[in-house]
Amino acid sequence: MIAFLKRWWADCPPYALALFLAVTPAWAVQPDEMLTDPVLESRAREISRDIRCPVCQGETIDDSNAPISRDLRLIIRERLVAGDSDAEVVDYIVARYGEGVLFNPPAEGANLVLWLAGPALLLAGIAVALAAGRRRVAPDVVLTTEEESRLKEILKE
Repeated sequence: MIAFLKRWWADCPPYALALFLAVTPAWAVQPDEMLTDPVLESRAREISRDIRCPVCQGETIDDSNAPISRDLRLIIRERLVAGDSDAEVVDYIVARYGEGVLFNPPAEGANLVLWLAGPALLLAGIAVALAAGRRRVAPDVVLTTEEESRLKEILKE
């Protein structure tokens, strides 16, 4: 394996290395958004890992370049600087944008249906599969007289 990598590295064109370096993940958080206090910045990053971009839906606000994500990152940092706890910051964002911005919404109220639907459907599928397996009946097979005599010979031996 190492010999392969050495050979590949020697034959590798320069633009291939640039391509691999360009594929590395980039954070959308801009330097002008970062807080000078490392503790507050760490808290802000922790909170924003659980907040979904309202536009992108599959990305955190730290990963998204959408303007709304930038606004949410700034709001989180402003609230932390103002002295809010992590829970208060999340509650503030949920109050403004709804529970749809949370990657892990709480399992209560209407969300409880969503949390329980997956396991309930899994159990229902297993029950249907078991019921279908039990209903399966071996088909009636009628043996010819020649087959019956051969079967009797085999069973006598």
